[in-house]
Amino acid sequence: MTDVDGSEQMPRRSGRVGDGGAPVSGAVAIVLAVVAVVAGFLILNSLSGDNDEQADFPAPGNTADGGDPSADGTVDQSTDAGGSADPTLPPPVTAPPLATGVPIIVANANGQGGSAGKVTAVLETGAGFDTVQATNANTQVSALEASVIYFDPAQPEAQAVAESLSRVLGGGLSVQPIPEVAPISDGDLRGAGVLLMLGMDFADVTVEQLTLPDAAAATPTVSNPDTGGTPSSTTG
Repeated sequence: MTDVDGSEQMPRRSGRVGDGGAPVSGAVAIVLAVVAVVAGFLILNSLSGDNDEQADFPAPGNTADGGDPSADGTVDQSTDAGGSADPTLPPPVTAPPLATGVPIIVANANGQGGSAGKVTAVLETGAGFDTVQATNANTQVSALEASVIYFDPAQPEAQAVAESLSRVLGGGLSVQPIPEVAPISDGDLRGAGVLLMLGMDFADVTVEQLTLPDAAAATPTVSNPDTGGTPSSTTG
């Protein structure tokens, strides 16, 4: 029988403290991975839900009442097919045509010889008026600074022609009925219904100075180039 010495120590199990740590670390890694997957799923689901719940705004120019911008307080402007504004414009103002159906006689009342003949040619060629041979003012008429236009009330269109003549000469001339005795050298109007007493203001008028509805015609040739003299003694 073998006696057991009580002083002998019981054998110990070998091993290190760190051997039991490996299983714990693996479990923690698995838990963290699961948490990360769940968190990612939740984030993706949240983003997908935001996209589905975005407000559906109407397209520009469209409104809930059928596309009438005026219903929501905006200003409604009329547009044409091209989309640009189509304001209502006033009709263009055009000058009436010249009245030319009554002959005009020009009397020299400025003392500059040949001026009446020259202006007669300018009015006929440049403006298309009917004219008769130029004449002179009578001896009772002093040299005029401003021209005067007379018309014969007995001729229905004479006043209209007189007003057209005033417009061609720039407007502002005095237009009035002719006196009972025409203030010209022999008193003979030669069938004219309008008399232009030519003053210094239009003694040297040219076609380019006329106020015409259309482009001025070529410069006419002077047919009565008298020189010198006074209103009572110079023709044209």
